[in-house]
Amino acid sequence: MHSTGQTIFALSSGRPPAAIAVVRLSGPRAAMAVESLAGGLPPARAAQRVMLRDRHGQAIDDALALWFPAPRSATGEDVAEFHIHGGRAVLEALLGALSAIEGLRPAEPGEFTRRAFENGKIDLTAAEGIDDLIHADTDRQRRQALRQMQGVLGEQAEAWRKRIIDAMALVTAAIDFADEADVPAGLLDQALDEAAALRAEIIGVLASSRHGERLREGLVVAIAGPPNAGKSTLLNRLARREAAIVSPYAGTTRDVIEVHLDLDGYPLTLLDTAGLRDTEDPVEQEGIRRARHRAEAADLVLWLTDRGEPPPDFPAPVWVVETKSDADSPPSAGKAARRFRISALGGEGVEDLSVALARFAEDALGATESALITRTRHRQLLKATVEALGAAAVVGDQGEELVAEELRRAADALGRLTGRIDVEDILDVIFREFCIGK
Repeated sequence: MHSTGQTIFALSSGRPPAAIAVVRLSGPRAAMAVESLAGGLPPARAAQRVMLRDRHGQAIDDALALWFPAPRSATGEDVAEFHIHGGRAVLEALLGALSAIEGLRPAEPGEFTRRAFENGKIDLTAAEGIDDLIHADTDRQRRQALRQMQGVLGEQAEAWRKRIIDAMALVTAAIDFADEADVPAGLLDQALDEAAALRAEIIGVLASSRHGERLREGLVVAIAGPPNAGKSTLLNRLARREAAIVSPYAGTTRDVIEVHLDLDGYPLTLLDTAGLRDTEDPVEQEGIRRARHRAEAADLVLWLTDRGEPPPDFPAPVWVVETKSDADSPPSAGKAARRFRISALGGEGVEDLSVALARFAEDALGATESALITRTRHRQLLKATVEALGAAAVVGDQGEELVAEELRRAADALGRLTGRIDVEDILDVIFREFCIGK
């Protein structure tokens, strides 16, 4: 990332062409840029109709300009917005005019949100919520991301951290004022009791919040089976579009095809894999290797068969789906969690399978409305907090200084969760995943 002392700009709305395009600026030269293009600053936090002109006086567009002076802005810096007509030529003309102004440069991915974080407008969990909201594919993902963006985890983490700091204050008082008559006895025990209660509370959150991480990532269902069993046809039926090539020739699917589905608000990635068989074709062999690898890592395997072939062993649950129900085929052998009989070509039984998949997703992801943890990073730092709080109890009889050090480690882990302390090493990793303009 470049210095925040520079003024950045970017398209903050969807790709053109569109009815309206929003171009945002943030930084110390934002006011000068608005005055240069619009002939003056509009009233703060009010939209004003202006004619935008480049440095040669040529008209760019009849637009709206908005001005948000620091610190009451999204980034905490001076911020301006131009709402223009969303044609490509209009946008290119405005971006070109902004590039010609000294001290302005295009924003990098996530730079607006990073500046909001660095200026204390949001914490790191809220910034992650913004990114999750942008990339949400289903309504349940949207609701979860919105809760994070609004600070549900950040506020809880700060409340926990305050309790740890209060416990540290008790330990410090026991150390520094042990000989003072007006300092009550048992301060260390009070601190350890509070640490134990907090540890139990966080452990409870860790035990009940795995669904939030799973919802963010979505479930993976692999369609596997021998060649010509109807895998690609079923994929197209479930996706309600022609996502995979359907052919009567074995070995048509050489690579894994992914389709993302929204099943009652739950995200599910459906994989169409190469038919599993012995072959001398090196390209097909590679496709089969990839198919096995992806199926073994899936949350559920749909084993398609039209000749009763039993499924191989997979780590995930296996549902046997007997295809071509309009043809005469023997029942499949072997054990499976569930069995279905469908006609991928005619569609019979596919709706029942789709409903069962939605219920599988609901059972796997559960109720996520109250989930606090949505990322592996959150879980790792909360586990570090629990570990430090547990260590404080272990060293409780070895001296107040050791207890204070373990409580400090616990507080630091929660500080890293919200980004309040020592997070420079992870900021670039988080914000580079954002889109430009956010």
